[in-house]
Amino acid sequence: MKKLKYILLAGVLLASCSKSSLELTNPNQITTETFWKNEDDVKSALAATYALFKNVDGGFWGVRGIELSNGRGDDFFIRNDVSYLYQLSTFTNTPDNAASTNVWNIAYRAIFRANQILANIDKVSGLSDDAKNAYMAEAKFLRGLNEYILAINFGDVPLRTTIPASTAEYFVPKSPATEVWAQVIKDFTEAAAGLPLSYDASNTGRATKGAALGFLGKSYVYTKDWANAEATLKLLTAAPYTYQLMTNYGDNFVAAHDNNVESLFEIQLADVGGTNPWAGENSNESLGVTTAQEFAPAEASGWFEVAPTDKLFNEFQNEKTTGGDFDPRMYATLFWNYPNATFYQKPFSAYTLPFGFKSYYKKYQNYTQANELSGSSGASDYQSDINEKALRYADVLLLLAESVTMQGRPQDAYPYITAIRNRASLPALTAGLDQTAMMKEIRHQRFLEFAREGQRFYDLQRWGLLKEEISNSDKVGKLYFVTPKHDYFPIPQDEINSNPEMKQNSNW
Repeated sequence: MKKLKYILLAGVLLASCSKSSLELTNPNQITTETFWKNEDDVKSALAATYALFKNVDGGFWGVRGIELSNGRGDDFFIRNDVSYLYQLSTFTNTPDNAASTNVWNIAYRAIFRANQILANIDKVSGLSDDAKNAYMAEAKFLRGLNEYILAINFGDVPLRTTIPASTAEYFVPKSPATEVWAQVIKDFTEAAAGLPLSYDASNTGRATKGAALGFLGKSYVYTKDWANAEATLKLLTAAPYTYQLMTNYGDNFVAAHDNNVESLFEIQLADVGGTNPWAGENSNESLGVTTAQEFAPAEASGWFEVAPTDKLFNEFQNEKTTGGDFDPRMYATLFWNYPNATFYQKPFSAYTLPFGFKSYYKKYQNYTQANELSGSSGASDYQSDINEKALRYADVLLLLAESVTMQGRPQDAYPYITAIRNRASLPALTAGLDQTAMMKEIRHQRFLEFAREGQRFYDLQRWGLLKEEISNSDKVGKLYFVTPKHDYFPIPQDEINSNPEMKQNSNW
């Protein structure tokens, strides 16, 4: 399949027009007055907004974003190489932390671009009403997803649904998290109403109706609106939707099976483009990421920046399959010392575990290659083109199980949990579980199912279990965790310094 290509707008949406008394216009300068002319301009603006999800410094599914979303979990260790990453992972971060600052900045940059599309689409000639409505729905999806990222990471944040018309409008105070979530839900609802069910192969990767409904349902879970969560997510289990679990769990995390039947939305990556994944938005930027190279062990020419904790390693062994083997998700997620284990074409004995933990992360690694030096295709250094799966059908099923259980109907969770357990070849779940026991099973399954997928910390956050589970772990830095302080990141210090309307989050 062809993947959606990111067409970067070099300053298009930030440029402004300067007029002299002779009304001269610079023909080489693109402005809002000269850009919004045809449908290709809208597509370019959308592509530039999608591209920020994999921005190396602050995209939530770029290198630093993956490290940020995983780094605070009780299943994840980040070594003391990049100081600001180690600080967030050990709860010693401060408001000037570069990782959280960059996620904030990139999310608002994406929101600004989405707002530009919504504000200027009426200027575009030749668009049918259907096309216009679909593009507006897509822009709302992108805005909503960035608002979602801000809400789960910072809590109370400024809402920006329009483009500032004057300097006075630049400075916006925080809105309560309840209002932010209301806007997230509004944007996903309107996106779902206007987005198509699917696209042709040349547009693979663009948001669909199913993606919007999936994130809408997940947003209802975050706001504990269990009835709406159930109603929304249940739509995705029947026609016209055809999502299903991949037979082989590990196929979700290799490039050969990108954009598969389990995927509702994923970040399109490719080992093509420029030669520098750290170049920023210019022609030198690659469309791949270096995440796999950063996570790989030194023996595979990696930077060994991270490791899974032994808490995760041990959780995988709580129960065996019906055949008496380890959970197949363990084999897909971790590399450890088991018979005939190989990783990057080397046996376990070739590796030294430098941090004292028992395993490496295998998920999303190009582990069938000799190393991570040449990238996924060998075209350029370090770049991986395994798409990051932002939302999988497994998540829909487990969120549905949680939604019905939290409404006092744990018996209705069995079909959803059973689908997850069957794929993992686990024995049938004990019948008659009450709400408490079913939620324990759901929490266990989410821990295993989504390791390294940036979900664990946020699950514990919404369950109110951060302090308990981090304390009950071998996570480095757990003694520094303070709740509710570390439940959310602080507002970036740069924002505090530049925005007179901004106040720091509580406890910071």
